[in-house]
Amino acid sequence: MATGTTMLTRVPRQVVAWGLPLWSRGLPGRPTPPDLFRVLYTAWLVAFVLKVLGASWDVSWHFRWLRDDLAPPHLINTVGTMIVVGLTIVHWYTGYGVDKAAQRLILWGTGTFLVAIPLDLINHNINGLDITAWSPSHALLFIGTAFMIAGVIRGWYVGAPPGRQRTVVLAALFGFFLENAIFPSEHQEYGVIGLAAWVRGAPEADTELLNFAADQLKRPVDTIAVQNFALPVPDQVYSLWAVIVGMAILVAARMATRYRFTATFIVAGYLAFRMVIWPLLVGTGFPGSAIPFFLLLGAIFVDLAFLVPRMWARIVVGSLLVTGGAFAGLWLQDTYVIAPPYAPWAWPYAIGGLAVAWLVVELAGKRLSRPSA
Repeated sequence: MATGTTMLTRVPRQVVAWGLPLWSRGLPGRPTPPDLFRVLYTAWLVAFVLKVLGASWDVSWHFRWLRDDLAPPHLINTVGTMIVVGLTIVHWYTGYGVDKAAQRLILWGTGTFLVAIPLDLINHNINGLDITAWSPSHALLFIGTAFMIAGVIRGWYVGAPPGRQRTVVLAALFGFFLENAIFPSEHQEYGVIGLAAWVRGAPEADTELLNFAADQLKRPVDTIAVQNFALPVPDQVYSLWAVIVGMAILVAARMATRYRFTATFIVAGYLAFRMVIWPLLVGTGFPGSAIPFFLLLGAIFVDLAFLVPRMWARIVVGSLLVTGGAFAGLWLQDTYVIAPPYAPWAWPYAIGGLAVAWLVVELAGKRLSRPSA
């Protein structure tokens, strides 16, 4: 027992002795000791893992029960948020591990996220049900997280030494970025399963949740009320968001890593996580979701598009192939498994939107690849 107690007190003292000399005011871009750089970005990865775990459980939780501020998924997210705030303070005060662009992105992202939390609480105290992933207060949470992760990507991109580890971590960070972007669409992915469960007479949602959702529409608990609760946004939102935003993120990841299978590996990893978390949730009594397998076909075509050397040709060919692949994947998934409503007629808008987003990513990528003092 004495030995264990000694170890528990010795480790914090060693951490303080190591870190205290590094705690000094500095400008972004100052040389960062390699061991400190590893610690900072390992902590970022831990924070993002906690965020993904908490968020994945959270959306399933709220398709079963009414909102609860102290629900376990929120507590997991809170731990991740505390780590994020600590890391943001370190980067801001010391200037270690970031250049000016990365520092600003992290500061703006964390600040937006922290402002969004009380706004979200106020929104739900006034309007009630915490299930509309596309609400303005939730959008601020996603936007803040996006800026935050973008800053971390930037910091790792300019600060990590070349090699396999740099590429792998960079791809992982883009994977977190993709997850954050796709997360609002999980509303439809859970909603289509929830509506199907209601139609077959075995609703997954608690009676109190169903009554609350119906009361908001001033109607009895019926199919219309459940459909409004489960699938409240237009059908085209799902496919357009996945193609334009999701695929553009994969384009950025492919440009940043310059590894030929980047997009495919990122989506494969994301789908693997979804397939692991699915039985864990369902096996413990929580609702499951329609896993977006169609993303993999779009990702493969993103990687193939980079075989085209000229930018303008790559954007045109890539937008056509990727959109076609994603919509074909949606059709296959809807036919043989299950997919949210996705509006097949929206494909021309997806091609145009992706082409614009692809161009922006290509031009911004060339500019941001230059170091910032």
